[in-house]
Amino acid sequence: MKLHWQILVALGLGAKRNWHIFIALILGVVVGICFPASSYPLVNKILVVVGQVFIKSIQMIVIPLVVSAIIVGIASMGNSKQLGKIGLKMIFYYGIITIVAVAIGFSLAFLINPGLGVNVFIPNNVAMAAQNSFEAMQKGGHGISQLLLGMIPQNPLESLAKGEMVPLMVFSIIFALALANIGDISRPIVSFFESVFATMMKITDWVMVLATPGIFALTATAVSTYGVHIFGNIGSYILTFVLGVAIQIFVTYPLVLKLFTKVNVFALYRAVAEALMVAFGTASSSATLPVTIACCERRAGISNKICSFVLPLGATMNMDGTAMLQCIAVVFLTQAYGIPLDLGIVFLIGFLAIIASSTSAGIPGAGLITIALILNSLGLSHEQLVQGFAFLFALDRFTDMLRTMVNVMSDTVVAAAIADNEGEIDYDLLGNQDIKKEVV
Repeated sequence: MKLHWQILVALGLGAKRNWHIFIALILGVVVGICFPASSYPLVNKILVVVGQVFIKSIQMIVIPLVVSAIIVGIASMGNSKQLGKIGLKMIFYYGIITIVAVAIGFSLAFLINPGLGVNVFIPNNVAMAAQNSFEAMQKGGHGISQLLLGMIPQNPLESLAKGEMVPLMVFSIIFALALANIGDISRPIVSFFESVFATMMKITDWVMVLATPGIFALTATAVSTYGVHIFGNIGSYILTFVLGVAIQIFVTYPLVLKLFTKVNVFALYRAVAEALMVAFGTASSSATLPVTIACCERRAGISNKICSFVLPLGATMNMDGTAMLQCIAVVFLTQAYGIPLDLGIVFLIGFLAIIASSTSAGIPGAGLITIALILNSLGLSHEQLVQGFAFLFALDRFTDMLRTMVNVMSDTVVAAAIADNEGEIDYDLLGNQDIKKEVV
């Protein structure tokens, strides 16, 4: 199948699998136009409540989902000896790719300034309240040293009770590393957190059922309050992310493969095209995983030894597309609310985006769920930024499909790079289109 037809099929799959989201968006716009907030305040109040239920439901699951994901992900790797050189290479490649994605996201966001066109839609009193909260967070001290000290929890239980995500994450990482190094005695605790994670994933599935009415309500509220032309003002947000995705796919990944391997990037892209289509259509790297493994083994010639180790971990912990989106989204929100970001705060946001993305579940909507972690570190909440979040959620499904495609592409690039380094790739299969088998 030619590449341009594969792209069209991907778009078709995206529309087919997410038709309810697109219908919710369209209906939200229609209802917002027909029932302006100034003329129908009761309708607007109902829509606001429905939208808030969705946002608060997401807030509810953030802490247990993130903590259990960190502990299960790190503890399941085993200690450093068990991890071996393949694991270290995986961490090296994923680290480089994710840091570059964060840098691209920040560079484009500060170059295009996607939030400046939206600040006219934010009430002055709401913007001032958010600015005051941010300033209150900074009063404890300025600079990188103070930010680093604030990451260390004096009392993990107190951080849990207060919802302080950053120190809670730091403790979770340390706790998970300890579990990974004490042997079989850790199994009961790891099993407990595996159960917690599985439970939170199920609750997340339930919460995402609210995505359709939630996005409908948030879209309708935004349009009824600010008018349909608001989408023109937030178009730069989409443009920023699309440009970031293009740079990551067509510049970053080819450079990584060129510098560290002899893998032909175009041959690899053709080999995993089906996985990218499924990723775009489902907006879920976890759901795409079986197809990703099949493409890498049957069409890219990557050995099962590499695929079975790298790809499952990548589907759960490597989320460079998500990290990029989170950086752009945070800059978008802070610009919309008039919150200044100095260099130290930018580094903090980048660090948190890497951590938050790696703990993000491979399901639709997970990127915006864990963005609460970053906002919390800035002293901000969903309630303060509800207008800005309404814009992000209205556009989330489209950005979700793109970020998932980037995440899956990143997994295959890293798997190919490690397979090349370890001599675990069949170049005859990768370069021979005639003997490849369709996987979807």
